[in-house]
Amino acid sequence: MRASRLLSLLLLLQTRERMTARELAAELEVSVRTVYRDVESLSAAGVPVYADRGPDGGYRLLGGYRTRLTGLTEDEAASLPLSGIPGPATQLGLGDVLAAELKLLAALPPALRGRATRIRERFHLDAPGWFRTPDDVPHLHAIADAVWNQHRIEIGYRRWRHPQHVTRTLDPLGVVLKAGTWYLIARPAPPPDTTDAPDGPRAALRTYRISRVLTLTTRHDHFERPDGFDLAAHWAAYTHRFEADSYPEHATVRLSPDGLTRAPILLPPTMARAAIDAADTAPDTDGWTRVTLPIESVRHAHVEFLKLGADVEVLSPPELRDMITATVRALATRYTPDTPHLPG
Repeated sequence: MRASRLLSLLLLLQTRERMTARELAAELEVSVRTVYRDVESLSAAGVPVYADRGPDGGYRLLGGYRTRLTGLTEDEAASLPLSGIPGPATQLGLGDVLAAELKLLAALPPALRGRATRIRERFHLDAPGWFRTPDDVPHLHAIADAVWNQHRIEIGYRRWRHPQHVTRTLDPLGVVLKAGTWYLIARPAPPPDTTDAPDGPRAALRTYRISRVLTLTTRHDHFERPDGFDLAAHWAAYTHRFEADSYPEHATVRLSPDGLTRAPILLPPTMARAAIDAADTAPDTDGWTRVTLPIESVRHAHVEFLKLGADVEVLSPPELRDMITATVRALATRYTPDTPHLPG
């Protein structure tokens, strides 16, 4: 571990030319005191590390010193596809992203290295969504290992419907990070002593939220991945199908000009996209636009349309219009000037 850190420190100085002890400590996630000790170790090993004093000072390598120790380890090579999101890569246990990135930068010609560094300084990917606490995923590393090595797993899982706690034996095919939430894509494993038939009834894939995995046992038996399985293509199709299945009903509404502008901001994404698509629809004589929007349910739509206030008129279904009408009447009664205000 310390040898890897010393190499990372050396490559940092090689690629960035001059860095303070505090900057090195932040990059390597160690204390400043540890950086001092590591620099002394490099100097003792014959590496020409020089310390510039003063407010603009820092450590640098003398005489154009360069190391050729830039070969990637197996774990570092595995981490490269996730070099833009080091946090998730670390959760997956895919190796030292920093070391892999530094080795690549050190191997680049100076002009290309400068361009790569500028891109890193100017563009950053932050995977989790706003205003949410990251999921607790204690079994993520083990699941990722089973996916990589094609080992079957047995999980205890907590789901929404009854019975909530179930046990599943699975062939884990892939892991997906969606807006800060980890998902496992897997297929049910065949019963014991049966032939593994990829095209049989069990071929349908399942999606599991990894934070709801309660227990996990990695089995020693090996499984074969389906021929031609494309994780990215499967996930794209799954998300499209999931959104369509989540909004099976429709509501017809009229939106004022302000309502048409606010709907993409206030409504859920699936409903918002339909509102955006209706922006080119010719308005009626009152300037309002008639739109048909997908809804999850009448009760769900009732809450969503209330966000638009007087800028929406629900036309159908009748049940939804009646619910909106009842709410508006209750609000009018609540806020009429003759209604006494009851404290508490």
